Amino acid sequence: MWVLEKVIGTHHDRERKRLWPVVEQINRLELGIRQLTDDQLRAKTGEFRRRLAEELASHTFLTPADPEWYDRNHDERLELRKQRRKIQQHALDAILPEAFAVVREAARRTVNMRHFDVQLLGGMILHEGKIAEMATGEGKTLVATLAAYLNALTGRGVHIVTVNDYLARRDARWMGPIYHALGLSVGVIQGVDPSERRPGEESLSFLYDPAVITANDRYTHLRPVSRREAYQTDIAYGQNNEFGFDYLRDNMRFRREDLTQGEYHYAIVDEVDSILIDEARTPLIISGPAEESTDLYYRLDQVVRKLEQGPHYEVDEKEHAVSLTEEGIKRAEELLSVENLYDELNMRLVHHINQALRAHELYQRDVDYMIKDGE
Repeated sequence: MWVLEKVIGTHHDRERKRLWPVVEQINRLELGIRQLTDDQLRAKTGEFRRRLAEELASHTFLTPADPEWYDRNHDERLELRKQRRKIQQHALDAILPEAFAVVREAARRTVNMRHFDVQLLGGMILHEGKIAEMATGEGKTLVATLAAYLNALTGRGVHIVTVNDYLARRDARWMGPIYHALGLSVGVIQGVDPSERRPGEESLSFLYDPAVITANDRYTHLRPVSRREAYQTDIAYGQNNEFGFDYLRDNMRFRREDLTQGEYHYAIVDEVDSILIDEARTPLIISGPAEESTDLYYRLDQVVRKLEQGPHYEVDEKEHAVSLTEEGIKRAEELLSVENLYDELNMRLVHHINQALRAHELYQRDVDYMIKDGE
């Protein structure tokens, strides 16, 4: 193995060799970018977005906003996302050197920090969706601004995931001046300190706003906003569990306008080994009220026995799922004496009907479950 490494180099060496010409290109742009005024530097963001829009205008993308999206199965949607990402990646790569040079100059002017060459390499690695391993003190927080800015130019939003609320708040305040100088908005997704929680309040959200100076230094430059507004910013910082619970809550909503997170586009995960390995061992659970009675189970069991596969419901054994057809929905409404099965007040019935159908069609005794001593 060491002989091969001597001949062709380590993986790190090969990656560095591949990306180094881009670093040199960014460095050559530095002097020209430094001559720009603050307004001209800020205008670069609009210029980049126009160039991206022109490049992507020739491509038609199917997205979750299109009704046709929901006619595709999981694998097809995944492939559509990959295709879109590949095309977008190619367009972003074309402006990467100039965009990174602009971020470097904005950082120098606002927070008095200039990205080193190794940090430019780290930014490119993150942009490619790979893991950038950097030692403590090598400036990971600053590195993230490069890939975050570049991917935020699409207008589809970027999430920066941290391990705790303090880091989310600190990083947003620390790096906020860079994004603000370039015309990007920054949001912060926060949990609520128990000592500060008001009745019914589970979380807070803030918008980075240089005009706001508060007495409490923890929230300097952070203005309270709605959860949805924080997610609609160009770059949203937050703790991993906050993103996770918001994802679960969104999947419990009944109306599209009640969703908070929006589209999932690009995320940078800080301390990725901790979040995706260690933290992932603890499941996130949102509990609901316990059933007061099991009578509903027996009632819906009798209802689904009167439905027929084909006209009333379809079975997808590969996805291990059962879904009602339009005719099946009408028949269920007749049997349950409800006007609209998908009314918000009846959503619990929909869940139980689907579960009852799955039990009848997909679960077999002594294969998927056993009965012993009547249980």
